[in-house]
Amino acid sequence: MRVPEAVTVSWSGIRSEVASVFSELYRLMGMMVLLMGAGFLMRKTGIITLEGKKCLTDIILYAILPCNIIKAFSREMEAGFWSTFFMVLLMAVLAQVVSFLLSRLLYRRFDAGEKCVYQYATVCSNSGFMGNPLAEGVFGETGLLYASIFLIPQRIVMWTAGVSSFQKTESGKTAYRKILTHPCMVATYIGMVIMVFQIPLPGVLGDTILAFSNCCTAMTMVYIGTILTDVDFRELFGKHQIFFAAIRLALIPALVYGICRLTGMDALITGVSTLLSATPAGSTTSLLAAKYGADEKAAARCVVFTTALSAVTIPVWSMFLLRM
Repeated sequence: MRVPEAVTVSWSGIRSEVASVFSELYRLMGMMVLLMGAGFLMRKTGIITLEGKKCLTDIILYAILPCNIIKAFSREMEAGFWSTFFMVLLMAVLAQVVSFLLSRLLYRRFDAGEKCVYQYATVCSNSGFMGNPLAEGVFGETGLLYASIFLIPQRIVMWTAGVSSFQKTESGKTAYRKILTHPCMVATYIGMVIMVFQIPLPGVLGDTILAFSNCCTAMTMVYIGTILTDVDFRELFGKHQIFFAAIRLALIPALVYGICRLTGMDALITGVSTLLSATPAGSTTSLLAAKYGADEKAAARCVVFTTALSAVTIPVWSMFLLRM
């Protein structure tokens, strides 16, 4: 595959692409709101009980998410693409290093329950869900392929350094053993082997993995909706949420953009890397907060608040990147 040396777009083209981004983003946002609303109503009316909510967490973490990860790695790579692959991968690794350093420096004054939530959400954005369709909408099919590569380090980091944010009470050896043998990490190992050696999934197994994977967004959003029954919506605009939103939606993508320019990355790699870094807090933040006894309400607030705010910030970033 030939890598474009530059992305040049006329003003009319920019307006068209930005309109496409708005349309895609609001479609995703609308679906997420409706799914969270369904979870909210089912929890409020008792259809999903407290015990059912706990079961839902385990189903997502131990079955649906691992299948989603394996599916994400099951992509065919074209011959001669590996040099570009490693450039995109390098940028993704640098983005994760920046996010990790910020997560360890910026929340020292937060209480323990909130601190681990914001640390994880800083490292792990919702680019796994929102990134691919947004990258395709703005940068086309090549952008989608770059986005798939860019997400590889995050999928690894979120189940290693990310999960370690919630497991600081255990001894280092015990905690790392649990992290490295977590079903989502095992799925990452399997996915990496599948991708590197281009191993096709057998028919029935592939269909089963795909069926589980397709449930990921719906089940995760429904779960977040169940948490919102206990959230005071007036607290969505607290100073901690606003501070985190500035980090997640503005500072991180700005730093990634700066690194891309300093390292001489081409316009397309720069655009995809920056756009995916500008996505809101990952929806898995709420799942892990519940699983490891962190501040579940703070997790739900940061996911909901940054997701809503990204309806404004992502089109702004998209317009800026298309003008580049």
